[in-house]
Amino acid sequence: MTDPALRAAPVPPVPLVNAANAITALRLVMVPLFVAMVVASDMVGRDWRVAACLTFGFASLTDFVDGWIARRYGLVTAFGKVADPIADKALTGAALVLLSWYDRLPWWVTVVILVREVGVTLLRFWVIRYGVIAASKGGKIKTTLQIMAIAWYLWPFPDPISDIGPWIMAAAVVVTTVTGLDYTLRALRMRAAARV
Repeated sequence: MTDPALRAAPVPPVPLVNAANAITALRLVMVPLFVAMVVASDMVGRDWRVAACLTFGFASLTDFVDGWIARRYGLVTAFGKVADPIADKALTGAALVLLSWYDRLPWWVTVVILVREVGVTLLRFWVIRYGVIAASKGGKIKTTLQIMAIAWYLWPFPDPISDIGPWIMAAAVVVTTVTGLDYTLRALRMRAAARV
């Protein structure tokens, strides 16, 4: 018979209010602030465009920070699992739509990226009963390229330097599409394995 003193103590539930979730919530709050700055940059000028770019960069950085904190300190919650990708898609989606709205980025680029992002999110929910589709290395490269490309389009670079932006965005679109197909195959395999 096992000694009661040697039995593992029950793991206390992770509190909903914690540092990782607070950072995720901050990113959600920053989305309308970022949108307001982009709109102001179109009406007022360069200074607001710089502020919008810096806000986008800071909000994007919090995406890496909240995930690291949650994993490092065991602060993963159901709220974080749902709110984190929503915050990411809201920030990236708002940036892409605004760039296309103000004719800085072709609409087809925005549509391709958003369809992929929404599609992968739906796939994750589709297979959530069978497991979690973890972010791949390609997915992390995709995120980095998207952030770099959007920031490049937002920052008021002079013409010769601004011409680099479309090349970064082209790379982001390619990696976004390829990783979207990869996630689709992984989800299908996960469902097929569950039926066996």
